[in-house]
Amino acid sequence: MTSTIEELLTAARRRRVFSAAGWSVGTATTTLCRGLLGTTAWEPPVTEVTEDSRWDLASVTKPIVAIAVMSLVEDGVLTLDDAIAGHLPDYADTDKARIRVANLLTHTSGIPGRQPLYRWNRTRDELLTAIRRLPLLGPPGAQVSYSSPGFILLGLIAESAAGMPLDQLVAERVTRPAGMVDAGFASPPTELAVATEDDPWRGHLVRGEVHDENAVVLGAPAGHAGMFATLVDMEALGRTLCAQGWGAHGRVLTPAGYAAMITPRTDHLPLRRTLGWQGVDAVDAIAGDLIGPDGYGHTGFTGTSLWIDPDRGSYVVLLTNRIHPNRENTAISRVRRAVNNIGFALASL
Repeated sequence: MTSTIEELLTAARRRRVFSAAGWSVGTATTTLCRGLLGTTAWEPPVTEVTEDSRWDLASVTKPIVAIAVMSLVEDGVLTLDDAIAGHLPDYADTDKARIRVANLLTHTSGIPGRQPLYRWNRTRDELLTAIRRLPLLGPPGAQVSYSSPGFILLGLIAESAAGMPLDQLVAERVTRPAGMVDAGFASPPTELAVATEDDPWRGHLVRGEVHDENAVVLGAPAGHAGMFATLVDMEALGRTLCAQGWGAHGRVLTPAGYAAMITPRTDHLPLRRTLGWQGVDAVDAIAGDLIGPDGYGHTGFTGTSLWIDPDRGSYVVLLTNRIHPNRENTAISRVRRAVNNIGFALASL
């Protein structure tokens, strides 16, 4: 199975789906297969990817922030029914005042997603004001509509509730106890960073800085994107989740908090969501065909993903830079499914 994943990803690299890839399949206690291949970029200066290479997680940041939020729920600092306006006073007289933390976590807030707000808002204050003014798609809870702006607000709520910056909160509540030694919001050294897009908006190749443009304008750690990690870091997170919240250096979530987080909340709607995670959709599931029905995970725009099968206690990590040198290549979708299929087949043996 190890060679099968390697062969699959080597062939994908030959088709220039990405310049680099890392993968791992395992359980709470065992690594079943893993590997790294390719180079940090297509054009010089390039180096082979290594265990020290830092990958831009993009939206895989979201579930990591969600874990931190769930730890605040366990502490009684937040509840899932808390409204936005209770933590962000600027929202008191807006159409978003009564959106709940649970709505933000499940992408049922009605706040429009995939908004290129950076194009029209040059400062943090301008961008946050633009989010506040976005008209809702519908009433909260009525539909699943993926919303990065919603997770930006979730990060602000977490900071307000915890009384500390988001990067410190995530470090204390998630990455440190999970044993994710090099994971965080800090930009990595250029020589360790896997390149992402040759970005027309910035006018240069993005390497060693966050790719997400809205995160760039915000200029500080945000709930929707911006974390970097190594393959070893993501393996540590996979093991922690397979162990129902037990990390290498302590508990990240209690059994009750973990169970609440992974319980599907939108089965009455077309898309399946848990608290901070994507579930296995009935049609065109990016998680693949062999993950169990209670599986959950998340993908990142840069080409990253993590999926967990809690019934078998297994995980599959895939890290790539599929937007290098540009975002137009969408072939990663099939590659993700194939890697997940191979990984979860191996884990079932």
